[in-house]
Amino acid sequence: MDAQRVLEIFKEITKIPRESGHEEPMTQFLLDFAAKHSLKAKRDATGNVVISRPACRGKEDVPTLVLQAHQDMVCEKNAGVVHDFTKDPIKYVVENGWMIAKDTTLGADDGIGIASCLALLESNLYTGPLECLFTISEETGMDGAMALEPGFFTGKTLINLDSEDEGELFVGCAGGVTTYATFKYAKEEVKVSHRLVKLRLFGAMGGHSGDDINKERCNTVQQLARFLFEEMKYGPMQLIHINGGNKHNAIAREAEAVVAVSAERKKELIGRFNDFVKALSAEFAVSDPEVTGMWEHYRGADRRVAIDGKTAEKLISALVAVHHGVLAMSQDIPGLVETSNNLASVKMGKYRTIEVTTSQRSSVESARDFIADKVEACFRLAGAEVERADPYPGWKPNMNSHILKISFDSYKALFGNEPKVKAIHAGLECGLFLEKFPDLDMISFGPTLRGVHAPGEKLDLASNEKFVKHLADVVTKFK
Repeated sequence: MDAQRVLEIFKEITKIPRESGHEEPMTQFLLDFAAKHSLKAKRDATGNVVISRPACRGKEDVPTLVLQAHQDMVCEKNAGVVHDFTKDPIKYVVENGWMIAKDTTLGADDGIGIASCLALLESNLYTGPLECLFTISEETGMDGAMALEPGFFTGKTLINLDSEDEGELFVGCAGGVTTYATFKYAKEEVKVSHRLVKLRLFGAMGGHSGDDINKERCNTVQQLARFLFEEMKYGPMQLIHINGGNKHNAIAREAEAVVAVSAERKKELIGRFNDFVKALSAEFAVSDPEVTGMWEHYRGADRRVAIDGKTAEKLISALVAVHHGVLAMSQDIPGLVETSNNLASVKMGKYRTIEVTTSQRSSVESARDFIADKVEACFRLAGAEVERADPYPGWKPNMNSHILKISFDSYKALFGNEPKVKAIHAGLECGLFLEKFPDLDMISFGPTLRGVHAPGEKLDLASNEKFVKHLADVVTKFK
């Protein structure tokens, strides 16, 4: 088993459509792989897959070790990029030691975890019995992990391969919940004397709403709402449509709105927007240097119908008022984000609705519920209907973990320095696994990834070499 073989398998995976909720081609790929290598495999009703490899001769008494990755990927692309995630392979380049998808997500989260499992299953490594678990829809709600039935896998020790910092061993993660707010509006005719302008913010880095929420990057949805909120002070303004962000677990990189104002005021609005873009670029010059904006005259088919004024004002006010970013830092682990909220997206819906998606995370369950309450209260005060998805639990660290000790000692022996033992603000399926299988001993590690959940996602190839070497050593030394 080596890093080159892992990359070869991952390159095959980049050709397979596997957006969350549509993992069927990936599931079939896994089942076909098992059949090709004469390995036992099973699939549950949800689409989760387990592939089992028996113990090597002489290692029959070693306990079963479970390795786990998720089948799906976040499908994001830059505006104007022609790419169909239902059929097009991911386009990537290798530059300066990185494997990069410049215009889309790469899917190394968690395709590299899948590839590592498959390379291990087909290898001649001297191991005890292995079970490789591949769950579905991790990115949109951990549906596969939630649906796991007792007995689907049998091992009591699990290595999650969904972490993104080589040299770091993760033993805990945040729990989370997604909150949805729906605004209903009445149609309002655009005044004949008004002129329409389309305003866009784009070029922001975005990123993972767990890993990157503390990096002070620009949230284009909230920043566009900030401009519109200020602009309402200058006189009547009609909102035709607003759209921004995409996935609940990604920071919004792009946002746009179409507004209508009097002909006399249009020039002033454009001037203020240009000034706002300059100010925004200065504010985020360090954390998000490429964020920018532009305006254009708008002549779309919907140019004569606007959102009623009261709803538009409440919507814009709520998008400004709702918290985005870090709410609290951990009091137990220095530097760890404890609680946060991501204002993920705003979309025009069917039947005269506007839908806002937010994602709350916390390593403290009561704090997770409180930030969700705060978000709900904000939108209810603005007149929206609010719903929450099922929450997922966090993963409490176990510093006495047996697999942690094996992994720690292995890394130190291989590379001559100690790995960092950490918890992560992002959500991992480990919390759900522990809820369903209380006796599990778990750890999570992986190669270095950057820019996950956003176009430009990349894999550090040197870190992948170390990760694969470490994984192979841990699996062979496990007893």
